[in-house]
Amino acid sequence: MKFDIIGDIHGCFDELITLIEKLGYLMDSGIPVHSDGRQLAFVGDAMDRGPDSIKTLQLLFDMQDAHPLHYSPGNHCNKLYRFAKGNHVQVTHGLETTVAEINTLSKEQRKQFLNRYRQFYEALPLYQSLDDSKLIIAHAGIPERLIGVPYSEKVRVFVQYGDITGETLPNGKPVRRDWAKQYNGRACIVYGHTPVREARHLQHTVNVDTGCVFGGKLTALRYPEMDIVSVPSQQQFMPEKFTDFY
Repeated sequence: MKFDIIGDIHGCFDELITLIEKLGYLMDSGIPVHSDGRQLAFVGDAMDRGPDSIKTLQLLFDMQDAHPLHYSPGNHCNKLYRFAKGNHVQVTHGLETTVAEINTLSKEQRKQFLNRYRQFYEALPLYQSLDDSKLIIAHAGIPERLIGVPYSEKVRVFVQYGDITGETLPNGKPVRRDWAKQYNGRACIVYGHTPVREARHLQHTVNVDTGCVFGGKLTALRYPEMDIVSVPSQQQFMPEKFTDFY
């Protein structure tokens, strides 16, 4: 099976459609179909910060309804899930843009959307294991020691937030260890979460979050070819949002 693995979308729907079409998918049926049988996969965080979270999620809902969806939910996905369940969450760090969209819906539409999102999230595994476990898609990454380990809060936090230390930088960003430098497993790990200027290949891992919502690019990794395909962002460029320690 061949996959095209797309980085963090964050509501950049127009860029997503442009990338999907550049990858050779047709949208005649309303969902992406490739003549060579390729399948799309996603590292998560489809929503928040960008202009069109609802349209992006609706496309993913339709894809999930049509066939198994290869999507690894990220920290923003988890926060919206908790919001959709009625839990108290801070409507900040991007969630406010998605909530603003939701608040334009009628009362019934809002209820239907939040119900559908809960169903969407609950149907997803914490990370994707594909191609006979030779390919792992995990939102913020996963170390070899946690692959195949039964679900736990420790695994969820690593997959959705990375190898965090609990400390924060002066700019408010969490301090994260560079787990990919230590990875020496056999599976190819494709992840996002940490915006970088260019897709980062290191130790059989690839970071495909190239900061589309911050004015960078929306990027896909073609697997197993390991080719990178990108489209430019339509959003304002915010260089301070990109991680430099890579």
